Amino acid sequence: MQTIKESVTVAWAAAWDRGEVDALDAVLHPDYRRESANRGTITDLATLKRDILEVREAFPDLVTTLDKVIVDGDDLAIFWSTTGTFSRPLGGVPATGRRVRTTGSNHATVRDGVIVRERVTWDQSELLIDLGVPSLRSAFEADADEVVVDDLSGALGLDALKGFNRQFITGVTVVTTTDADGTPRGLAANSYASVSLEPPLVLVCVQKTSSTYPALFASSHLGINILSNAQRGTVATFASKEPDKFAHLDWHAAPNGSPLIEGSSASIEAEIKERLQAKTHTVFIAKVTHAELGDAVPMIYKAGRFFDGEHLQELEAAPV
Repeated sequence: MQTIKESVTVAWAAAWDRGEVDALDAVLHPDYRRESANRGTITDLATLKRDILEVREAFPDLVTTLDKVIVDGDDLAIFWSTTGTFSRPLGGVPATGRRVRTTGSNHATVRDGVIVRERVTWDQSELLIDLGVPSLRSAFEADADEVVVDDLSGALGLDALKGFNRQFITGVTVVTTTDADGTPRGLAANSYASVSLEPPLVLVCVQKTSSTYPALFASSHLGINILSNAQRGTVATFASKEPDKFAHLDWHAAPNGSPLIEGSSASIEAEIKERLQAKTHTVFIAKVTHAELGDAVPMIYKAGRFFDGEHLQELEAAPV
Protein backbone atom coordinates (compact mmCIF):
# COMPACT_ATOMS: atom_id res chain seq x y z
CA MET A 1 0.00 0.00 0.00
CA GLN A 2 1.36 3.40 -1.00
CA THR A 3 2.08 6.03 1.61
CA ILE A 4 0.54 9.50 1.20
CA LYS A 5 3.97 10.75 0.14
CA GLU A 6 4.21 8.14 -2.62
CA SER A 7 0.58 8.70 -3.72
CA VAL A 8 1.07 12.48 -3.99
CA THR A 9 4.28 12.02 -6.00
CA VAL A 10 2.55 9.72 -8.50
CA ALA A 11 -0.60 11.87 -8.83
CA TRP A 12 1.39 15.10 -9.16
CA ALA A 13 3.48 13.75 -12.04
CA ALA A 14 0.39 12.40 -13.82
CA ALA A 15 -1.56 15.66 -13.51
CA TRP A 16 1.09 18.32 -14.03
CA ASP A 17 3.50 16.54 -16.39
CA ARG A 18 1.03 14.55 -18.50
CA GLY A 19 -2.27 16.38 -18.04
CA GLU A 20 -3.97 13.34 -16.47
CA VAL A 21 -5.81 15.52 -13.96
CA ASP A 22 -8.24 12.81 -12.80
CA ALA A 23 -5.27 11.14 -11.11
CA LEU A 24 -5.73 13.80 -8.39
CA ASP A 25 -8.96 12.07 -7.33
CA ALA A 26 -6.83 9.45 -5.59
CA VAL A 27 -5.16 11.96 -3.25
CA LEU A 28 -7.65 14.85 -2.94
CA HIS A 29 -10.91 14.71 -1.00
CA PRO A 30 -14.11 15.45 -3.04
CA ASP A 31 -14.62 18.55 -0.84
CA TYR A 32 -10.99 19.61 -1.27
CA ARG A 33 -10.29 23.35 -0.95
CA ARG A 34 -7.20 25.19 -2.15
CA GLU A 35 -6.30 28.59 -0.67
CA SER A 36 -3.92 31.04 -2.36
CA ALA A 37 -1.64 32.55 0.28
CA ASN A 38 -1.06 35.63 -1.88
CA ARG A 39 -4.59 36.43 -3.09
CA GLY A 40 -6.68 34.75 -0.41
CA THR A 41 -8.90 33.06 -3.01
CA ILE A 42 -10.35 29.63 -2.26
CA THR A 43 -10.99 27.19 -5.10
CA ASP A 44 -12.14 23.58 -5.42
CA LEU A 45 -10.87 20.42 -7.11
CA ALA A 46 -12.62 21.13 -10.42
CA THR A 47 -10.99 24.56 -10.60
CA LEU A 48 -7.57 23.09 -9.85
CA LYS A 49 -7.98 20.58 -12.69
CA ARG A 50 -9.04 23.35 -15.07
CA ASP A 51 -6.06 25.51 -14.04
CA ILE A 52 -3.63 22.64 -14.61
CA LEU A 53 -5.00 21.98 -18.10
CA GLU A 54 -4.85 25.71 -18.96
CA VAL A 55 -1.23 25.94 -17.82
CA ARG A 56 -0.29 22.80 -19.72
CA GLU A 57 -1.99 24.17 -22.85
CA ALA A 58 0.18 27.29 -22.57
CA PHE A 59 3.33 25.31 -21.63
CA PRO A 60 3.18 22.03 -23.62
CA ASP A 61 6.69 21.01 -22.51
CA LEU A 62 5.98 21.63 -18.81
CA VAL A 63 8.11 19.52 -16.46
CA THR A 64 7.77 19.65 -12.67
CA THR A 65 10.03 18.42 -9.91
CA LEU A 66 9.02 17.67 -6.33
CA ASP A 67 12.13 18.93 -4.57
CA LYS A 68 10.95 17.76 -1.14
CA VAL A 69 7.83 16.17 0.38
CA ILE A 70 7.60 16.19 4.18
CA VAL A 71 4.95 14.32 6.16
CA ASP A 72 4.37 15.04 9.86
CA GLY A 73 1.23 13.40 11.15
CA ASP A 74 -1.72 15.07 9.39
CA ASP A 75 0.50 17.81 7.94
CA LEU A 76 2.05 17.53 4.49
CA ALA A 77 4.52 20.02 2.95
CA ILE A 78 5.45 19.97 -0.74
CA PHE A 79 8.30 22.03 -2.19
CA TRP A 80 8.41 22.03 -5.98
CA SER A 81 9.90 23.66 -9.09
CA THR A 82 8.80 23.63 -12.71
CA THR A 83 10.12 24.67 -16.12
CA GLY A 84 8.41 25.16 -19.45
CA THR A 85 8.24 27.27 -22.60
CA PHE A 86 5.45 29.85 -22.90
CA SER A 87 4.20 28.61 -26.27
CA ARG A 88 0.47 29.44 -26.29
CA PRO A 89 -1.66 32.21 -24.72
CA LEU A 90 -2.57 32.07 -21.03
CA GLY A 91 -5.29 34.16 -19.43
CA GLY A 92 -5.43 36.56 -22.36
CA VAL A 93 -1.64 37.01 -22.33
CA PRO A 94 0.03 36.26 -25.71
CA ALA A 95 2.77 33.64 -25.80
CA THR A 96 6.34 34.96 -25.76
CA GLY A 97 8.24 31.78 -26.62
CA ARG A 98 10.38 32.32 -23.52
CA ARG A 99 11.42 29.56 -21.17
CA VAL A 100 10.28 30.11 -17.60
CA ARG A 101 11.24 28.52 -14.29
CA THR A 102 9.01 28.98 -11.27
CA THR A 103 8.92 27.55 -7.74
CA GLY A 104 6.40 27.20 -4.94
CA SER A 105 5.33 25.32 -1.86
CA ASN A 106 2.09 23.75 -0.61
CA HIS A 107 1.04 23.12 2.98
CA ALA A 108 -1.67 20.46 3.13
CA THR A 109 -3.92 18.92 5.74
CA VAL A 110 -4.42 15.15 5.42
CA ARG A 111 -7.46 13.26 6.68
CA ASP A 112 -8.11 9.53 6.19
CA GLY A 113 -5.25 9.28 3.71
CA VAL A 114 -6.31 12.15 1.38
CA ILE A 115 -5.73 15.90 1.27
CA VAL A 116 -8.72 17.97 2.38
CA ARG A 117 -7.18 21.43 2.28
CA GLU A 118 -4.07 23.13 0.89
CA ARG A 119 -2.55 26.55 1.35
CA VAL A 120 -0.34 27.32 -1.65
CA THR A 121 2.16 30.03 -2.49
CA TRP A 122 1.51 29.79 -6.23
CA ASP A 123 -1.42 30.29 -8.62
CA GLN A 124 -1.84 31.50 -12.20
CA SER A 125 -1.37 35.14 -11.17
CA GLU A 126 2.03 34.20 -9.73
CA LEU A 127 2.95 32.52 -13.00
CA LEU A 128 2.10 35.74 -14.87
CA ILE A 129 4.41 37.62 -12.52
CA ASP A 130 7.18 35.12 -13.32
CA LEU A 131 6.46 35.91 -16.98
CA GLY A 132 6.90 39.63 -16.30
CA VAL A 133 3.18 40.41 -16.34
CA PRO A 134 2.10 41.74 -12.94
CA SER A 135 -1.63 42.47 -12.82
CA LEU A 136 -3.10 45.82 -11.81
CA ARG A 137 -5.94 43.93 -10.14
CA SER A 138 -7.07 40.35 -10.11
CA ALA A 139 -9.91 39.46 -12.47
CA PHE A 140 -11.51 37.56 -9.61
CA GLU A 141 -12.23 38.23 -5.97
CA ALA A 142 -13.12 35.59 -3.38
CA ASP A 143 -15.66 35.71 -0.58
CA ALA A 144 -15.39 32.57 1.54
CA ASP A 145 -15.82 29.67 -0.91
CA GLU A 146 -17.53 31.73 -3.59
CA VAL A 147 -15.66 33.26 -6.52
CA VAL A 148 -17.35 36.16 -8.28
CA VAL A 149 -16.36 37.98 -11.44
CA ASP A 150 -15.01 41.47 -10.78
CA ASP A 151 -17.64 43.95 -12.03
CA LEU A 152 -16.01 46.94 -13.73
CA SER A 153 -19.27 48.45 -14.95
CA GLY A 154 -20.40 51.72 -13.40
CA ALA A 155 -23.14 54.30 -13.24
CA LEU A 156 -21.24 56.62 -15.58
CA GLY A 157 -22.62 56.46 -19.11
CA LEU A 158 -20.28 55.76 -22.01
CA ASP A 159 -21.20 59.06 -23.70
CA ALA A 160 -20.19 61.01 -20.59
CA LEU A 161 -16.74 59.43 -20.51
CA LYS A 162 -16.31 59.94 -24.24
CA GLY A 163 -17.26 63.57 -23.78
CA PHE A 164 -14.66 63.97 -21.06
CA ASN A 165 -11.93 62.33 -23.14
CA ARG A 166 -12.76 64.45 -26.18
CA GLN A 167 -11.86 67.57 -24.22
CA PHE A 168 -8.34 66.30 -23.57
CA ILE A 169 -5.76 67.50 -26.12
CA THR A 170 -2.90 65.14 -26.99
CA GLY A 171 -0.23 64.55 -29.53
CA VAL A 172 -0.32 61.59 -31.92
CA THR A 173 2.14 58.71 -31.70
CA VAL A 174 2.84 55.53 -33.60
CA VAL A 175 4.08 52.71 -31.36
CA THR A 176 6.30 50.25 -33.21
CA THR A 177 8.03 46.92 -32.78
CA THR A 178 9.02 43.89 -34.86
CA ASP A 179 7.70 40.35 -34.78
CA ALA A 180 9.84 37.23 -34.47
CA ASP A 181 11.01 37.30 -38.11
CA GLY A 182 11.86 41.02 -38.03
CA THR A 183 8.73 42.28 -39.82
CA PRO A 184 7.88 45.81 -38.60
CA ARG A 185 4.59 46.31 -36.77
CA GLY A 186 2.89 49.42 -35.46
CA LEU A 187 -0.29 51.13 -34.31
CA ALA A 188 -1.44 54.72 -33.82
CA ALA A 189 -1.98 55.73 -30.19
CA ASN A 190 -2.53 58.88 -28.17
CA SER A 191 -2.34 57.07 -24.83
CA TYR A 192 1.36 57.93 -24.36
CA ALA A 193 2.75 59.60 -21.25
CA SER A 194 6.11 60.37 -19.70
CA VAL A 195 6.40 58.66 -16.32
CA SER A 196 9.66 60.21 -15.11
CA LEU A 197 12.88 61.79 -16.34
CA GLU A 198 15.09 60.04 -13.80
CA PRO A 199 14.87 57.16 -14.42
CA PRO A 200 13.77 57.85 -18.02
CA LEU A 201 10.45 55.99 -18.08
CA VAL A 202 7.47 56.27 -20.45
CA LEU A 203 4.20 54.39 -20.82
CA VAL A 204 1.74 53.50 -23.55
CA CYS A 205 -1.62 51.69 -23.32
CA VAL A 206 -2.43 49.17 -26.04
CA GLN A 207 -5.70 47.37 -26.68
CA LYS A 208 -5.33 43.59 -26.65
CA THR A 209 -7.34 43.19 -29.87
CA SER A 210 -4.78 45.19 -31.88
CA SER A 211 -3.02 43.13 -34.54
CA THR A 212 0.28 44.57 -33.26
CA TYR A 213 -0.35 43.51 -29.66
CA PRO A 214 1.09 39.94 -29.76
CA ALA A 215 4.36 41.11 -31.34
CA LEU A 216 4.59 44.05 -28.95
CA PHE A 217 3.95 41.88 -25.91
CA ALA A 218 6.65 39.41 -26.92
CA SER A 219 9.22 42.10 -27.72
CA SER A 220 11.94 43.40 -25.40
CA HIS A 221 11.85 46.93 -26.91
CA LEU A 222 9.38 49.30 -28.54
CA GLY A 223 9.58 52.50 -30.54
CA ILE A 224 7.44 55.61 -30.03
CA ASN A 225 7.20 58.18 -32.84
CA ILE A 226 5.58 61.58 -32.27
CA LEU A 227 3.98 62.42 -35.61
CA SER A 228 4.41 65.79 -37.29
CA ASN A 229 2.02 68.06 -39.19
CA ALA A 230 3.21 66.52 -42.46
CA GLN A 231 2.27 62.97 -41.44
CA ARG A 232 -1.53 63.06 -41.65
CA GLY A 233 -1.33 60.26 -44.21
CA THR A 234 0.75 58.19 -41.81
CA VAL A 235 -2.03 58.45 -39.22
CA ALA A 236 -4.52 57.16 -41.77
CA THR A 237 -2.23 54.26 -42.66
CA PHE A 238 -1.85 53.09 -39.06
CA ALA A 239 -5.55 53.53 -38.36
CA SER A 240 -6.38 51.29 -41.33
CA LYS A 241 -6.45 47.50 -41.68
CA GLU A 242 -3.76 47.56 -44.34
CA PRO A 243 -1.66 44.41 -43.80
CA ASP A 244 1.74 46.03 -44.41
CA LYS A 245 1.61 49.51 -42.92
CA PHE A 246 5.33 50.07 -43.53
CA ALA A 247 5.26 49.27 -47.25
CA HIS A 248 5.24 52.92 -48.34
CA LEU A 249 6.95 54.51 -45.33
CA ASP A 250 10.53 55.59 -44.87
CA TRP A 251 11.86 54.26 -41.59
CA HIS A 252 15.03 53.00 -40.01
CA ALA A 253 15.82 50.62 -37.17
CA ALA A 254 16.84 51.90 -33.76
CA PRO A 255 19.82 50.22 -32.02
CA ASN A 256 17.61 47.37 -30.75
CA GLY A 257 15.57 47.03 -33.92
CA SER A 258 12.47 49.14 -33.18
CA PRO A 259 11.22 50.91 -36.35
CA LEU A 260 11.60 54.71 -36.18
CA ILE A 261 9.59 56.63 -38.78
CA GLU A 262 11.33 59.27 -40.90
CA GLY A 263 9.84 62.76 -40.72
CA SER A 264 8.54 62.40 -37.17
CA SER A 265 8.88 65.28 -34.75
CA ALA A 266 10.73 62.98 -32.36
CA SER A 267 11.30 59.26 -31.87
CA ILE A 268 12.53 57.08 -29.04
CA GLU A 269 13.35 53.46 -28.45
CA ALA A 270 12.66 52.03 -25.00
CA GLU A 271 13.21 48.74 -23.20
CA ILE A 272 9.96 47.24 -21.89
CA LYS A 273 10.14 46.85 -18.11
CA GLU A 274 6.53 46.18 -17.06
CA ARG A 275 3.41 44.80 -18.74
CA LEU A 276 0.51 45.69 -16.45
CA GLN A 277 -2.84 44.08 -17.22
CA ALA A 278 -5.80 46.49 -17.30
CA LYS A 279 -8.62 44.21 -18.51
CA THR A 280 -9.02 45.07 -22.22
CA HIS A 281 -5.64 46.85 -22.42
CA THR A 282 -2.05 46.36 -21.36
CA VAL A 283 -0.01 49.23 -19.92
CA PHE A 284 3.59 49.00 -21.14
CA ILE A 285 6.14 50.83 -18.99
CA ALA A 286 9.51 51.17 -20.68
CA LYS A 287 12.93 52.69 -20.03
CA VAL A 288 14.13 55.02 -22.80
CA THR A 289 17.46 53.90 -24.25
CA HIS A 290 17.65 55.93 -27.47
CA ALA A 291 16.18 59.26 -28.65
CA GLU A 292 16.08 61.19 -31.94
CA LEU A 293 14.77 64.76 -32.10
CA GLY A 294 13.67 66.46 -35.34
CA ASP A 295 12.64 69.96 -36.38
CA ALA A 296 9.17 69.05 -37.69
CA VAL A 297 6.20 70.56 -35.82
CA PRO A 298 4.09 67.97 -33.98
CA MET A 299 0.47 67.23 -34.84
CA ILE A 300 -2.29 67.85 -32.27
CA TYR A 301 -5.38 65.70 -31.66
CA LYS A 302 -8.65 66.76 -30.02
CA ALA A 303 -12.22 65.48 -30.22
CA GLY A 304 -11.59 63.23 -33.21
CA ARG A 305 -9.85 65.93 -35.28
CA PHE A 306 -6.23 66.75 -36.07
CA PHE A 307 -4.73 70.24 -35.82
CA ASP A 308 -1.60 72.11 -36.83
CA GLY A 309 0.67 72.22 -33.81
CA GLU A 310 2.74 75.20 -34.98
CA HIS A 311 0.47 78.19 -34.35
CA LEU A 312 -0.04 77.83 -30.63
CA GLN A 313 -0.91 80.91 -28.66
CA GLU A 314 0.02 81.18 -25.03
CA LEU A 315 -2.80 82.11 -22.69
CA GLU A 316 -2.36 85.18 -20.58
CA ALA A 317 -2.08 84.63 -16.85
CA ALA A 318 -5.38 84.91 -15.02
CA PRO A 319 -5.69 87.97 -12.77
CA VAL A 320 -5.07 87.27 -9.10
